[in-house]
Order: sequence, then structure tokens, then C-alpha cells
Amino acid sequence: MSVTPHWDQGRSLVRNANPTGTKNDDSQCQTAASEPERLRDAVARFDAENAKDPTQEIVDGVLCPRELIYAKRLSGWVLTLCPDASEELRLAARCQHLCRWTIPRQSYPMTRAGYLRWRNDLKAFHARKAGGILRDVRYPEEIIARVQDLNLKKNFPGDPDSSVLEDALCLVFLQYQFAELARKTADEKMIDVLRKSWKKMTPQARAYALKFSYGEKEQSLIQRALGK
Repeated sequence: MSVTPHWDQGRSLVRNANPTGTKNDDSQCQTAASEPERLRDAVARFDAENAKDPTQEIVDGVLCPRELIYAKRLSGWVLTLCPDASEELRLAARCQHLCRWTIPRQSYPMTRAGYLRWRNDLKAFHARKAGGILRDVRYPEEIIARVQDLNLKKNFPGDPDSSVLEDALCLVFLQYQFAELARKTADEKMIDVLRKSWKKMTPQARAYALKFSYGEKEQSLIQRALGK
């Protein structure tokens, strides 16, 4: 069975500024009206940066910058899992891997310690770069700090937004990256990766993951990882 996430296009990025339909005073109206614009501006800036990725991926027969399509897929899964996602969560999803290619894995020692340092440095880099863009489009510091906390995966899994973001990250991996990684990774190592991913996922995300159309090898690895 194939599962397609909710792709965020245009208006779906922004929640209704006044869902109750009640009348706002002028200051409230001004604040509400500015929220969709600043969200669109931030997403456009994130996408423009990720569009510079020199690595291309074929999507529906068209070459696309890899990190741009990754960001859109991640946003899509966040909205599928949580249609009323907060503005901060939507922003964090769109910039989670912002300009990731600029810090390649090969620039760190090819050891476990080197890998962990690379991952930690990447998270800090994404959060710092996202913060600069959010300041440019005039987001308040409290929202910027919240987005950066999500980028850095602080308070996971206790923070519900962080849990949704982690679910989305795992689902993008399983749906779009798992098969390629499985082809070049030893089975036992791949099974360990799957178990660690599964442990982080909520029941909702696991249910989606089990509905994906996997190849024979990937299906076997999942069954072994889950002890089936």
C-alpha cells in the first residue's frame, strides 16, 4: 500500500489566524494578518537556500535539489501527522536540514566519534542559519528560540512538537531513503538502525510506516528488526 503525505502548498502552510470567527480589535487584526506573511516569507527564504543544493534527485521525472525536496517531504509529513501544527513546528520542519550539504560527512573523521560530532555540529549549524533568516523576516526571539530548540531536538520525546518532528523524520527516511541505504549497508547494521528508528516513533507513525510499499529486501529487514 502506498502512502502519500500532505504536501504543503501555499495556504496549507498557514493556520487560520482567527479560527473562532470572533471580532478582533485593530492590534489583534494586525498581528494575525502578519503571521501568514512572515511564515510564507520564511519558507520562501528556506527554500531558496535549499534550492542551491548541487546534488539533484529525480522526482516525478524532474531533477530537483535534494535538500529542497527533502524539506518539502518533511513539511508534508508534519502536516499529515499534525494538521494543526504550530507555526514554530512548521518552520522547524522546513529548515531542519537547511544547507546540509555545506558540511559533508567526509570533513570529519570516519569514526563513530567523528560521526557523532558531525551530527551535533550539523544541528547547531541548521539552528544558527535558520535563526538568522527568521530574524531577517522579523520573527520575535521567543519564536526563533523555539524553532531552534526543535532543530536541536531538545526535550525529545517529552515535547509533543519534537515528537511529531521526529516521527516525520523517520517516515521520510523509511519512505524515501531506506531502500538506497539498505543496498549499501550490512544487514545487521541496517536492522540496528531500524530498531532505533522504530523505538523513537509514536504508534501513529508506526502505523503509517507499516503501510509503505517496501521491496522484498526492505520488508525482510523490517520483519527481522521487529522480530516478526
